[in-house]
Amino acid sequence: MVADGRPGVPAGPHPGRRERKKAEIRQRISDAATALFRDRGFDQVSVSEIAEAADVARPTVFAHFPRKEDLFFDRYPEVAGQLTRAIAERAAGHSAVSALRDALVAAAEAGQAPYGMQADMIGWWRTVAGSRALQARARELADQLTTELAQAMAATGTAEPELAAALAVTAWRTVHLQAIRTILAGEDAATVAAQYPRRIRSALSAVDQITS
Repeated sequence: MVADGRPGVPAGPHPGRRERKKAEIRQRISDAATALFRDRGFDQVSVSEIAEAADVARPTVFAHFPRKEDLFFDRYPEVAGQLTRAIAERAAGHSAVSALRDALVAAAEAGQAPYGMQADMIGWWRTVAGSRALQARARELADQLTTELAQAMAATGTAEPELAAALAVTAWRTVHLQAIRTILAGEDAATVAAQYPRRIRSALSAVDQITS
C-alpha cells in the first residue's frame, strides 16, 4: 500500500500510518479466510465466519474484499500490477507481448506464486475445481486482466492493444489451465513445473508473431 497521493492531501506520517493499518487489516482478513478455506473448503465458509476469525466486523471484510470470491483470489491486484508494469517498463525494441512473456516466464521459473506450478498449490487448485462460484470469478478476473493489459499496451503505442491483450491472456490461461488439469489428473507436479515455463514462452511467442 502507498500513501494517499490525491491533490490537497498533505504527505506526512498520518496517511502512511493509515494505509499501513489498512494493509494490516486486509492481510489479517486474507489470512483468516485462507485458513478457513483450507480446512473446510470455499463454499462451506461464510463471510461472517471469516470476520469473526479475523476479529473484524462483517462490513470491514467487504470494505477490503467486495466479494467473497475476492478473498480467495486476493493476489489478483498484485498480479495485474506486476504485469502492467512489465509492459510499461519494457526495454526499447521489445513489444508489449514479449515483455509480458518474459515477465511470466521469469516468474514461473522462479516458482513465484501464483505464476508457477508448485506442488503445494494442488489443494488450492482442487478448491477452484470444486466451486462453480470460484470458476466464474476466475473467468471474470481473466476478462478484467485483459482490459487492464490492453490499457497498458495502448498507453505504450501497441497496435490493436485489445486484440494483443486478449490473445496473450487467452494463451497464458490456456497453458496454465492445461498444466493444472494435468497435475490434478495425477501427473508429477515437478515434471509439469519443469515444462511449464517453456510452454508459456512458446505460446506467448506465437502471439507476439501474430500481433507484431
